[in-house]
Amino acid sequence: MAAQVLTAAEMLEKLVAFDTTSARTNIPLIEFVEAYLSSHGVESHRVPTQDGQKSSLHAVIGPKDVPGFGLSGHTDVVPVEGQDWTSDPFTLTKRGSRLFGRGTCDMKGFVACILAHVPAFKARDLKTPIHLLLSYDEEVGCKGVRPMISELGSRLPAPRAVFVGEPTSMRVVDAHKSVHAFETVVTGRESHSSKPHLGANAIMAAGELISELTRIDLEMQARGDGPRFDPPYTNVAVTVIEGGTARNITARECKFTWMFRTVPATEPEEIIDRFDTFAQNQVLPLLKKTYDGASIVTTRTSDVPSLNAPEGSEAVSLALNLAGQNERFAVSYGTEGGLFERAGFPSVVIGPGNIEQAHAADEFIEESELEKCSTFLDRLADHAETS
Repeated sequence: MAAQVLTAAEMLEKLVAFDTTSARTNIPLIEFVEAYLSSHGVESHRVPTQDGQKSSLHAVIGPKDVPGFGLSGHTDVVPVEGQDWTSDPFTLTKRGSRLFGRGTCDMKGFVACILAHVPAFKARDLKTPIHLLLSYDEEVGCKGVRPMISELGSRLPAPRAVFVGEPTSMRVVDAHKSVHAFETVVTGRESHSSKPHLGANAIMAAGELISELTRIDLEMQARGDGPRFDPPYTNVAVTVIEGGTARNITARECKFTWMFRTVPATEPEEIIDRFDTFAQNQVLPLLKKTYDGASIVTTRTSDVPSLNAPEGSEAVSLALNLAGQNERFAVSYGTEGGLFERAGFPSVVIGPGNIEQAHAADEFIEESELEKCSTFLDRLADHAETS
C-alpha cells in the first residue's frame, strides 16, 4: 500500500466498510491497518486469538525504550439485525454535518482519528512515544484487550498513561461503573402439571431467584452511593429468560441471564454472595424436596472492573490539560479503562461522539466531534515532543 494521507472522515469511511460485528472476524480490518501503518514506516504487532480469527494490534510511534502515551480503541461493533436503518450501516453516509454508519460513534470514530494522525505523529520529534492499542470483542465483555494488556511490559512496550477513546463528547471521564454478567440454570424435574408434587418446577424456582435480584436492585437504589453517576446507584437487571416445554408440563429447566453495574463504592462480591446464599439456602432445598437431583448453577460470563482514577492520576491530569477542561465526569457504561488501570497503567476515558448514538439504528457522529478529537491529538503530540 502506498503511503496515504487521509482525513479522519476518509479513514472512518474505510473502517466502517469492514463488518466487524463481534460475532465476526476483525482480521480484514487488522490487515488494512497493518498495511497502512507499514506504508508510513510504522511496525505493528498482533496479539491474535488461538484460532487466528481475531487479533488485537499494538504499534509504537517514536522511541521504543521509554513508556509512552497509549491510545486505546476497540475494532468490534454491535449487530445491526432487527434495527431500522435508513442507509447501509456499513457504508459511511453523510447527511448534513453527521456521518452515519455502524461504529461511527462507538468507536471507529476515535480509531479513525488516531490512524489519520499517524503521518503527523511520524513528523514529530517525539520524546515520549505514542502507542496505538487496537482490540477486539470489547462489546462482549472487553475480552480482546486482556491478552494484549498481559503482554505490555514484556513482549510489547508498556504505556505510562492510556487514553481510552470511548464516546464522551471529548469530555474527561475519570470513573465508570463495573459490568458483571451471569447465566443461571435451574434444573428440576418434569411432571404433569396436575401432579406438581411429583415434579420440581424450575421456572417457579427461577422466579424466586429473580425476585431476590429485584430486592437487591431496590436496596441498591435506596443506597444511592454513586452520586456522580446517572443513575446514581448500582443497578441489577435480568435480561433474558427461557424455560419450559408446554403449559401442562412442570418445567424441568429454566435459565436466565442477569447482570449488574456497580459504582466504585459497591463491592461486586456483595451481590454475588448474597444471590448464591439465597439460591443455595432458600430456593434449592425446596426443589430438592421432590427431586434430589435438582440444581442451581450460576456461571459468570463477563467481568469488567470499574474505573475510579486516583487523585493525581497522570492520565486524568494530562487529559484535562490537553482538552482545556477543569471538570471530570463519571459514566455508567463500562470500558477497557478499568482493565488498564487495574493492570497498573493510569487511564482516562475521552473520545469523540455521544454515547446516546451508540448501538442505535442510524448511529452517527458529528464531524465537529472528529475535529475536536483531532485537536486533542495535536496537543498530545505537542506534549510528547517535550515531555
